[in-house]
Amino acid sequence: MSKADLSKQPAQVAAMFDQVSTRYDRTNAVLSVGNAALWRVATTRAVDPRAGETILDVAAGTGTSSASLARNGASVVAADFSEGMIEVGRQRQADNPFVRFVQADATALPFEDDSFDAVTISFGLRNIVDPKKALAEFYRVVKPGGRVVVCEFSQPPLSPVRAGYSAYLKYGMPVLARVASSNPAAYEYLMESIQAWPDQRALAAWLREAGFERVAYRNLTAGIVALHRGFKPERPAVVEEPPAPKPKAAAKPKAAAKPKPTASTTTKPTASTTTKPAASAATPKPKATPKPKAAPKPATAPKPKPAAKPKADPASGGSAGSESSASTVPSEGE
Repeated sequence: MSKADLSKQPAQVAAMFDQVSTRYDRTNAVLSVGNAALWRVATTRAVDPRAGETILDVAAGTGTSSASLARNGASVVAADFSEGMIEVGRQRQADNPFVRFVQADATALPFEDDSFDAVTISFGLRNIVDPKKALAEFYRVVKPGGRVVVCEFSQPPLSPVRAGYSAYLKYGMPVLARVASSNPAAYEYLMESIQAWPDQRALAAWLREAGFERVAYRNLTAGIVALHRGFKPERPAVVEEPPAPKPKAAAKPKAAAKPKPTASTTTKPTASTTTKPAASAATPKPKATPKPKAAPKPATAPKPKPAAKPKADPASGGSAGSESSASTVPSEGE
């Protein structure tokens, strides 16, 4: 009987799962004391598959998890490294049009970038020789805004639970494996790989290192299993702005420098205006003297209408005040 070790050589891992493929689902139900079905339901809810979406289920095994993901009408690609697992899965899911099996290596997925709405793996990341490289592949093939969900054995945070779980792995699980599995030696590797696997925070850090954001996890069954989820960031929209015609704006000031004719116009009118009012002012004065009728008109004589100009001072002051009150005060009040 084949048994992999913690070096996790792909050929050894694949051969080990080939040998346990026919009784794999039943053995999982026995060894998990019925919790495997509950963990599958929690994983499906975390992925949140929707009709029309395309989901990649890595290390899908016989496709039990894939069938759960496809229940709402999502198209699921069930990928696994073990040829024996895929063969059993194709037989069991032959009537399911939403599940398609592909033999694939998680560290070199045969899919294009941004191909899937979601990527998930259940109890398989621990068996990959380079789990960080696998997470990088998950990031590559998931669409921007898509999610990744990892369901994996973990480390219970409470020391009493951790001690009891360790005792079960060491003494209880080998007994059950001999009863339920076709390859009991393979489950010795299971115990070793679980004990060597990092805790929840470390796996969350790996997801962030791969590029995922909004990474979070929650414990299932007191932390015996942990469910991690992260999202691939959306790509920011790139807006191209046309260059502004700055050179044309710089050439305009030259046209403003043509006020040369204004020198002649300013000097000529000043000369004419200064001489003409002097002549006009000299002529009306003698005309006013020969007309005696202008003298007896004292009403008009008080051409102190220039005196009305001093009245314009207080009037102008009042008008300036009214303008300021009408323009600034209401605007400041608003």
